[in-house]
Amino acid sequence: MSKVGLVLGGGGITGAAYELAALMAIHMATSWDPNSSEVIIGTSAGSFVASTVRSGRLSIDSLARHDESREDVANRIRTAVYRRRRPAGVRRWIKHGLVPGIRKPGLSLILGSPAPFDAGGIGEWLAEEIGDFAEGWPDDPTVIVAYELESKRRVAFGTLDAPDVELREAVAASSAVPLIFAPFELDGRHYVDGGISSGTHADLLLASEEPLDFVLVIAPMAADEIREGGRFYEGLFDRVGRAALDEEVAMIHEAWPSTEVLIITPSVDVQALMGPNPMSATAAVPAFIKALASLRMKLARPEVWGMLRKHLAPTSHPTRSK
Repeated sequence: MSKVGLVLGGGGITGAAYELAALMAIHMATSWDPNSSEVIIGTSAGSFVASTVRSGRLSIDSLARHDESREDVANRIRTAVYRRRRPAGVRRWIKHGLVPGIRKPGLSLILGSPAPFDAGGIGEWLAEEIGDFAEGWPDDPTVIVAYELESKRRVAFGTLDAPDVELREAVAASSAVPLIFAPFELDGRHYVDGGISSGTHADLLLASEEPLDFVLVIAPMAADEIREGGRFYEGLFDRVGRAALDEEVAMIHEAWPSTEVLIITPSVDVQALMGPNPMSATAAVPAFIKALASLRMKLARPEVWGMLRKHLAPTSHPTRSK
């Protein structure tokens, strides 16, 4: 069996739905259990999915329960994710975002900005989904990436250089999207969405003691297909995300020449349902359903199926739609 590295990128609520669909589609095609991955790296929405995988709870119930309508699912997700908080943190924003942003305009301008919601709700939602597992850390190598405001660097929870935290705390920190969620505080340090520095952080796989045979990257916000009719920022996010991912993959190829890498991103029809607001709870189920249909075709492409068959021990070729 090949040694597999699984990278789950950021992408909001709809991105998490896409990743769940992709993992289930691959499992249906190959019988591969993503929890058997040698290493799993999760960023932002991908941190929630990574935790679900490592807990052994990955299933259709991870998104929708059997007795729920689409509206029920959207309301449940919305209630869990968007937990109100008192507006605060102006001084932190001035120190870590506004002043540095004025000196050097860019994304840093929004770091630490006051926001209406508390990312701790996402951590509590994870605990509801996977139980006591959320209060510890997986035994198998698992990395959750956030961005620390004080040091202005990424922090890879689950590695030796990072503070020891609970899984739900790391997920809350990794998912604190600026302007929507206030920075998440842990031991006096403040963290925001790990996607600030990269949506994927695939290069962290290189910390593995031995080279991996296969790297599977699911990146909802790194598509190389142009979004049809999308807002300008949607294409911008894709270009920035893809550029960072391409650099990370180049590092992997340089260090491990024999390692094969497969990148899975949403097709244009799935993108249309995921946008323009990736944090839309209402779009989660439609995006999931569309992604399953789209992925059936994507996985059947010879160049894709060849890698899946080689590394994930499939039992049969996925059926092409007529």
